[in-house]
Amino acid sequence: MLSQVEQAQKQWGGTHTAVDNWLAERQQLLVEFCQIAGLTTHKSSGRKELPNTLQLESFCEVLMDYISAGHFEIFDMLVAGDSCGEDLREALYPKLLITTDRCLKFNDQFSGPVNTESGVQAEIAIAKLGEILAERFELEDQMIGHLSNSNSEES
Repeated sequence: MLSQVEQAQKQWGGTHTAVDNWLAERQQLLVEFCQIAGLTTHKSSGRKELPNTLQLESFCEVLMDYISAGHFEIFDMLVAGDSCGEDLREALYPKLLITTDRCLKFNDQFSGPVNTESGVQAEIAIAKLGEILAERFELEDQMIGHLSNSNSEES
């Protein structure tokens, strides 16, 4: 997923300041996701530990900020101004809402104290969230690509 963000930044960076800031937020989200998923630690044993409550709360804050920015600022900006963009939003928005609902459920489940007895459940939820985020980023990238193509056609 991190390479996907880097590719998006390389491909669409500089298109629009708000998009650049949003992609930077996406990168921060992925860094924190990797931390809670245990993808950045090198443990001698193969066993992963649950992230602590502070890590999860920090991640959930970044997740909610990122998702809110998409819905309340970025999505409309990415497709506004032309019928093709409106059609794209109409096609993608229901799928984005599904990913938003799943992210909200994760936040509701893990933004407070975590029950350490449910470690397997948390590990499964974190893995599933990774899949949801990958799907969401692909959908968002379609809208970013639309904005980029619209800007290049105007030039």
